[in-house]
Amino acid sequence: MAAARDFDLTTGSIGSHFKMLAIPAALGMLFTTLYNVVDVYFAGQLGTQAQAGLAIGFQAFFVLIAVAFGLSSAMSALVGNARGAKDNRSARRLAAQGLAFAFIATLVLMVFAVWFGPRAIELISEPGAYRDAATNYFYWLIAALPGFILAFSANGILQAHGDSVTLQRGQMVAFFANIILNPLFIYGIPGVIDGMGFNGIALATIVSQTGVMLWILRTVMRLEIMQGVALRHIRLEWDTVKEILAQMIPTTSAMMVMFISGFVVQYALKGFGEEAIAAYGIALRIEQILLLPVLGMTGALLPIAAQNYGAGDHARVREAVWFCWKLGFLMTALAAPILWFGGAFAMSLFTDDTRVIPIGQSYLRIDGFLFPLYMMLFAINSLLQALKKPVYTLWISLYRQGFGVAFFIWLLVGVIGMDVWGVWLGIAIAVSTGWAIAMLITIRITREKIGGLRA
Repeated sequence: MAAARDFDLTTGSIGSHFKMLAIPAALGMLFTTLYNVVDVYFAGQLGTQAQAGLAIGFQAFFVLIAVAFGLSSAMSALVGNARGAKDNRSARRLAAQGLAFAFIATLVLMVFAVWFGPRAIELISEPGAYRDAATNYFYWLIAALPGFILAFSANGILQAHGDSVTLQRGQMVAFFANIILNPLFIYGIPGVIDGMGFNGIALATIVSQTGVMLWILRTVMRLEIMQGVALRHIRLEWDTVKEILAQMIPTTSAMMVMFISGFVVQYALKGFGEEAIAAYGIALRIEQILLLPVLGMTGALLPIAAQNYGAGDHARVREAVWFCWKLGFLMTALAAPILWFGGAFAMSLFTDDTRVIPIGQSYLRIDGFLFPLYMMLFAINSLLQALKKPVYTLWISLYRQGFGVAFFIWLLVGVIGMDVWGVWLGIAIAVSTGWAIAMLITIRITREKIGGLRA
């Protein structure tokens, strides 16, 4: 059996490590995005009610898988620090107990989801067929929770070893499987199996994401640090649980704040009609696609910085941060003109409604100026996680996506009386001031942990 991918990120070219980690990560995110597009497409074949049910049901589900993002970051930072320090014993303990913790968290969340899902869906929908569709879809998705939470947790361990290829390959296979499974489960095979209709989309997700989970867990168990793992290694110790929670909770909470922020923006846009809401939803898809390379690169900073911080090579941590920012400025410089001058064309690829296109174009023009700030904020989050100071990512998120977005939109739209531009400018001010606060925090933390951003 071939050995798992295991790279020492404390030696060699920083640029080569970013290339090795960022490109597969970005490709994995691309296939995840395309995976969701497939679900939306097949829901559209079933009608508007199915599409609405899909959107609302997954919004509620997203709150639960925020735990998966937190566990992934926690495992990447903690195991990465141990690997950088060449402490395989600690790395084994953290990895084994991290997976045990993820398993228990999954069981708890599955029970909680039965109560939480219908109530969350009721808050963001009106009674009717699409609410019923969303609720049934959510109930089915509960069975997909292990596929997401255990897979993300295990992938954090792989990231700590410099492996972002395994998840990418899993998501690529899941994407193509989804294309086959969706119509198979929705429509069935006449005379062989009956179709499940809308719920078939959820079953396709359960099957494909469970497959991704098994693939990633198999790869983790082939790592050198996992050889000889025994029952005593997975028995949870309170000190280890505290370490995991300290790293997980801020990231998970920040993801939930981001989710709530989306509701705030949609609530503000509601007063400008369904065209404004539709325009924002389409513009966000365009934004997410253009941000994929940036997300891959800034995500790569976490394991690189974590290993080198664990090794005590602070100069190399600083080098990684500046390399990330410099390359990020180049990426955002290439993306900004597309948003400024090609926004209308990009919008037209998703809609032919002449009322929607100019509204989305106005958001994308503002967004072009924010791309460099987003890039720096993503990198700061990775750096603070690697330095074991993730709680500051939560405070930054609470200000930027919690207070800032709500306050500045209220000020510009509710008090000054601006139109939809007030919503976009409110977001821009929240991002800009959040970036300034994040920079001040980063300067202070890096001075304390690694002697500053510059030696």
